[in-house]
Amino acid sequence: MPASRPRFRLIAFRHAFEGITHVLKTQPNARVHVAISLAVIGLGLWLGLNPAEWAILVVMMAVVFVAEFVNTAIEAAVDLVTEDRRPLAKVAKDAAAGGVLVAAMLAMIVGLLILGPPLWARLFGS
Repeated sequence: MPASRPRFRLIAFRHAFEGITHVLKTQPNARVHVAISLAVIGLGLWLGLNPAEWAILVVMMAVVFVAEFVNTAIEAAVDLVTEDRRPLAKVAKDAAAGGVLVAAMLAMIVGLLILGPPLWARLFGS
């Protein structure tokens, strides 16, 4: 049985990557998160951020992506259980979407706090 463990792990990784691919292909907001993340990375490279700043930005980007993945999973699970409009199904979907919004807003605030001052100094010289 130990010989099958590496195979099981590879299968698990394959499923995880299929989930990531599904979210990126089917969720427009996930693609927006990718575009914003790439812009933040480009801006961070241009501004010469230090490792601590990069760590904070990477964590915040990951939080937003994790929230988006969980939101997609909750929406799919709710849709699997019922196609009818039900109040609790709406609560589940709205709360999951709200989690993504909170994560994105927090990431934006953190991004402004980290990127804002050096960007201001680079653009306006003070």
